[in-house]
Amino acid sequence: MSEAFFTDKARVRAAFERAATSYDGAAVLQREVAARMAERLDYIKVAPKVILDAGSGTGEGAAELRRRYPDARVIELDLAQAMLLASRGKQQQAAGLVSRLFGRDKPWQVCADIERLPLADASVDMIWSNLAIQWVNIPDSAFAEFRRVLKPEGMVLFSTLGPDTLQELRHAFSGLDGLTHVNRFIDMHDLGDAMLSGGLSEPVMDMEKIVLTYAAARDVMRDLKAIGAHNATAGRGRGLMGKRAWQQVEAAYETWRREGRLPATYEVVYGHAWRGQDKKSNRLPDGRQVIDFVKKG
Repeated sequence: MSEAFFTDKARVRAAFERAATSYDGAAVLQREVAARMAERLDYIKVAPKVILDAGSGTGEGAAELRRRYPDARVIELDLAQAMLLASRGKQQQAAGLVSRLFGRDKPWQVCADIERLPLADASVDMIWSNLAIQWVNIPDSAFAEFRRVLKPEGMVLFSTLGPDTLQELRHAFSGLDGLTHVNRFIDMHDLGDAMLSGGLSEPVMDMEKIVLTYAAARDVMRDLKAIGAHNATAGRGRGLMGKRAWQQVEAAYETWRREGRLPATYEVVYGHAWRGQDKKSNRLPDGRQVIDFVKKG
C-alpha cells in the first residue's frame, strides 16, 4: 500500500470519538458481520477465561461474547474513549442499578491502539476483532501483538474489509483530482501472509460480499460519517469539496443505480488463527547455544 493511502491514526481516533453517539443508528454492516462471526464460534470448541475485544466500538460484540461465555472476563479495547463510554452506558442501563456494576459485573475497558496492546504477555485466551484491522497500516504488527498477548493455544477471530469495499464510491471519485477520497483495504491473501509473519499459525481465511443499498450518494456518505468511517488517508484533501466537484461525483455514482437504488459494496474478509505452543529454546539468556551430548552405552 502506498503512503498516500496510509491511515492517519489521529484522524481515525477523532472521527470515532465524534461518531460514538450516532454509531449504533448506522452500524448495520457492523452488526451483521458480528452476527456472522458469532455463528463461526458454533463450530470452534473453545472455553476462554479471558477474551479481548480488539476494536470494541460501542460494545455490541462484547455483549455477545458475555452472553456466549458467561464465565469469561471480556476486556473491551478501543482507540476512542467515547466509544468505550457509550458501551459502559449501555451496560449500566441493562444492569438497572449502577451498584450492580461493581465486582465481576464491572466492565473492563482499555483505551488503546491494537498495534500497541497494553496487556501482559500470554494473558488472553481469545481475541475477537470485528471490522477494526482495516484501520491498521501494517497488519503484521497487529497480528504480532495479538500473538504476544495470547496464551499458548489461544485463538484470534477477526473480520476486516477487502480491496473491493466501496468500489462504487471509489469509481465515482476517480479522475476527480490527484487526491485520495476512499480508504484502501488490504487483500485477503496478504492478510494471511501477515498472520504468518506475525507468528500466528494455522490461518484460515474466507471472504464474502455484502451490498447495502441507498436512495442517493449523499446517504452513503452520511452513513460513513455516522459510524466514523471518514476518509483517513494521508493523501486526502484538507479542504471542503466544491459544489461542482460533488455534482461530478454524484453523476458518476448514478451509473451504478439498479432498480432505483445505489449499491455500496463491502468485501468482508474473515480469518482465524492460533498461537501454538512455544518451542523450547536451546539457548542461554546471553544467546549461547546449548548442545546436549548423549553418552552411548
